[in-house]
Amino acid sequence: MGNSNNTGKLMGAIMIGAAIGGALGILFAPDKGSETRRKISKKGNDLTDAVKEKFDAIVDKFKKEVEDVKEQANDFAENGKSTIERLKTS
Repeated sequence: MGNSNNTGKLMGAIMIGAAIGGALGILFAPDKGSETRRKISKKGNDLTDAVKEKFDAIVDKFKKEVEDVKEQANDFAENGKSTIERLKTS
């Protein structure tokens, strides 16, 4: 699980770096102010969408891991009950 945490941090850093690079490129481009503002707004929207997608992926992964843990706990409980019943009848 630690490796996925590092991967998430790397992806976040790459997205932030791309956003900063894009914003700087737009700011130094020889466009009219209105065009520059439109481009900045679009880049901001793109970054927001990317962050939402990443967050949704993390939430989905977390939900799956929680379900896996629940399933393992249920299996453990069932095995324990079977063992107890078997010991009672022995």
